[in-house]
Amino acid sequence: MTLHVVLYQPEIPPNTGNIMRLCANTGTVLHLIHPLGFELDSTRLKRAGMDYREWADVRQYDDLSEFYVKVSPGRVWAFTRDGNALYSELSYADNDALLFGPESVGLPDEAVDRPDITGSVRIPMVPRSRSLNLSNSVAIAIYEANRQLDFPYA
Repeated sequence: MTLHVVLYQPEIPPNTGNIMRLCANTGTVLHLIHPLGFELDSTRLKRAGMDYREWADVRQYDDLSEFYVKVSPGRVWAFTRDGNALYSELSYADNDALLFGPESVGLPDEAVDRPDITGSVRIPMVPRSRSLNLSNSVAIAIYEANRQLDFPYA
């Protein structure tokens, strides 16, 4: 059973490090879409997650199109503040990809409006909120998907 987390142009090293650790501990493949807002050898990235780097399956791509060609995920769920479905309403499946945007602006329209996007997804927040922390959002989504799939790694 494989789930994919796709970070589209992540900007903050500690978030990516935390997500790397999360992916290592849940058997999730982490895909990084360039450009990144940091170097992968960043001290802050190492502090947050690089001690798990040897156990994490981390792959990099020049752009989103390259990811689709090389991975061929089953379904791609775009997580965005204005998503149509709640993350808990989906029925997650093997080979699903969970796509998240950069911390400062979220997923751009060109990433969400692609024909290979299965649907847009949101994590509920109070109306005045702008966003959740990226690594927290990824954790919420991964654990809901794994809960539905009966925690295949447990």
